[in-house]
Amino acid sequence: MNDHDRATDAFAVLFGPPPRQPAPPVDWDAVEEWLGLRLPADYKAVATRYGPLDIGERLWLHTPFTSADHLFDYGSFVAEGRRDAPGVLPFGATRTADTLYWDTTASDDPDRWPVVVHVQDLENAGKDPWLRPGTTLLPTLSGFVSDGLRPVLARSGLASGELTAWTPPPRRPEPTPEQRAALATGTGLPTLTTLLPPPTTPRLGPHDWAWLYERLGTRLPTEYVRLMEAYGTGEWCQWLRFHVPWGTDSYDLAPWAERYTDCYRGLRADHPAYHPLAAWPEPGGFLPFADSIDGDQLCWLTEGDDPDAWPLIVVPRHADQGPPLTGTLVETLLAWLRGELHVEGLPRPVRPDEDPLDVIDFEPFEEESDG
Repeated sequence: MNDHDRATDAFAVLFGPPPRQPAPPVDWDAVEEWLGLRLPADYKAVATRYGPLDIGERLWLHTPFTSADHLFDYGSFVAEGRRDAPGVLPFGATRTADTLYWDTTASDDPDRWPVVVHVQDLENAGKDPWLRPGTTLLPTLSGFVSDGLRPVLARSGLASGELTAWTPPPRRPEPTPEQRAALATGTGLPTLTTLLPPPTTPRLGPHDWAWLYERLGTRLPTEYVRLMEAYGTGEWCQWLRFHVPWGTDSYDLAPWAERYTDCYRGLRADHPAYHPLAAWPEPGGFLPFADSIDGDQLCWLTEGDDPDAWPLIVVPRHADQGPPLTGTLVETLLAWLRGELHVEGLPRPVRPDEDPLDVIDFEPFEEESDG
């Protein structure tokens, strides 16, 4: 019996046999090249036979797979975990926001990497958030079962739908001198498009600006129109998402603005101290057009008849309402990408020790059958 079979048999003793439908084959050489590390043999053996898994309905074992619905991206999970905690490599998470890592600094042999667990509740309580079982993957999982983890398996809901192997993305090209210059200085859309080149075909939706203006009952700031015509809908720095402007799906600009502001008015009626703003279409009310992955809203304050003079404001989800922003939309984006903006809801996209051009990006949303 080889090491691959021993690992899967040991896992099967704990959690039962693998699914009848085999997982798609993973190109482990490509994955390890992208990581810059070899992976533990027991993890690769389990992932090969089982695919991505829920364990005990509260622990996710993340493996290099994805699905047609794009609800989970292995590469983003790993990259974010390595940014948050250098020297470790994430491979799992719990429904209580704990993350499981290997300590890659402990040995040159990945089969000897011990598991470490970052416990969110301990961090919230101001305590050392790291648990160190001192064991590798399979003994650690066995210990979790002994401690009460239910040994029940299900193919992970994070990879629901048509399961495919995850493909490492292309390597990021080296920054150009022009990008370095745009990171340091410059204003306006030409500077932004030099810093982060826009997609060839921006996605805007099936209608047009005239349709949107009629739906909203107002035109929108010219700078926003030019920005969207350059970039279209997408996600900035895996945080800030611009809604589809010309669509009618529930999260497109007009339907989302209608739904969110209606909800805000209800909250304002019950808790006016925490929801002090007028909400569109009330005079001067805020009109949301982008949001964060955490539910913060980037909005205009629709004050006056000239949309080009509307100030921006962030409606934060987890903080008290702050004042309007002082810059234009493109100025605000540039300041945020450069790490110069300090406002609740738009946290600094890079750490002080990071090169921003290794981190900041714009990812256009894929074209869909827009409503």
